[in-house]
Amino acid sequence: MRYLPKSPADRVEMLDAIGVPNVDSLFESVPAEYRLTRDLNIPRQHSESEVLDRFKAFAANIASGEIAEAKPAKQYASFLGAGAYRHYRPVVIDSLVQRGEFLTSYTPYQPEIAQGTLQATFEFQTMICELTGMEIANASMYDGSTGCAEAVMMAVRITGRSSAIVARTVHPEYREVLRTTVQHQGIPVSEVEYMRESGAVDLAALDAAINDDTACVLIQSPNFFGTIEDVKAIAEIAHKKGALLIVSIAEALSLGIVQPPVDADIVSLEAQSFGVAVGFGGPYCGVLACKEKFLRQMPGRLCGETKDVNGKRGFVLTLSTREQHIRREKATSNICTNQALVSLMVTVYLTVYGKQGLRDLAEQNLAKAAYLHSALEKAGAKKLFTGPSFNEFAVSLPASAEATNAKLLDSQIIGGLSLSQWYPELGEGASLWCATELTTKAQMDAVTEAL
Repeated sequence: MRYLPKSPADRVEMLDAIGVPNVDSLFESVPAEYRLTRDLNIPRQHSESEVLDRFKAFAANIASGEIAEAKPAKQYASFLGAGAYRHYRPVVIDSLVQRGEFLTSYTPYQPEIAQGTLQATFEFQTMICELTGMEIANASMYDGSTGCAEAVMMAVRITGRSSAIVARTVHPEYREVLRTTVQHQGIPVSEVEYMRESGAVDLAALDAAINDDTACVLIQSPNFFGTIEDVKAIAEIAHKKGALLIVSIAEALSLGIVQPPVDADIVSLEAQSFGVAVGFGGPYCGVLACKEKFLRQMPGRLCGETKDVNGKRGFVLTLSTREQHIRREKATSNICTNQALVSLMVTVYLTVYGKQGLRDLAEQNLAKAAYLHSALEKAGAKKLFTGPSFNEFAVSLPASAEATNAKLLDSQIIGGLSLSQWYPELGEGASLWCATELTTKAQMDAVTEAL
């Protein structure tokens, strides 16, 4: 039998429809002595994730021959983040995206694209704008790194300037993708350092680095160290010298509690945290959002809302600046929305959680990261930076990160990401740790014990 959830308002409406004041009145014909007035002696209600964990435990125990009791399955605890985050995915996501109306590897174009697909894209764009504080958003990019590269090229077209400055606290692999993309575009890219105490962009160095040829400044917030940047201050520095500010966001869930980067001109967001499972390198869901005045330079596709000749609400592809649709020399990018299915996952996720749900989830991530930090401190770790953070932070451990992780693996724990390969100045013991809502207190306590 299908489960049909009902809100308190739904129940009131149903009772009003049949003309009774409350649910108890439906049972008045049953003698009072035969009515159950206490709670049933059954376990408390469980969340969806708890139910799934229980069934996974049953499956693991059955596989090992222990079928009598559902014990916690032996799983590795992971504290990795760094652009790929483990968040809970409601099962309704896969149920909906696998429906025949949506499940296709083909990129639908205007003549054959269904109204339902168009509306899903429109809803995706709308929610991304609400999250980022921007005025328009496109229908998705390949991932957060390609979004950064497209944003830089977009800024060059808008300003007529030719160079870009990228903060060294932007994800190292995002910076690699950026350099690969623009290396034949004639766009020099220079980097600006971070402050060793806070882990945030060095504002004085940034101010000195911007010149009349700088088209944009690209930062990430929370940055690769997990530190939340002062976006407003950086925007003032960039705008004062005629450059645009691009803000990259690798952990989209941070927007549930961190102020959106409304002072930016372009936002490049990786939305993998919103219902896209961590795989072997993908798929991911990149997003570009910006001020409306930059609409004509937005790569990819945009879906808009309109009315037909009969006044009925409808949706259409409003802008598509690909070479297939306009003159090749006027095209802004070859990027297309072949990730419509992935962006649909994001749309379903955001719809399920809603505004308050995202905030609650973000607060839970923040609290668990604080607990993880205290657990690591007990094991001798020192936080590397003083700047505010969300669910990730960098620490320095007494032993090298590699040696620490090798030790933790014996206890089925995957430790933090070693930072020395990209930031050798932080030392061999520097590593990046992450806690999400899937991280349990027992797992965090186990780190202290294992170290």
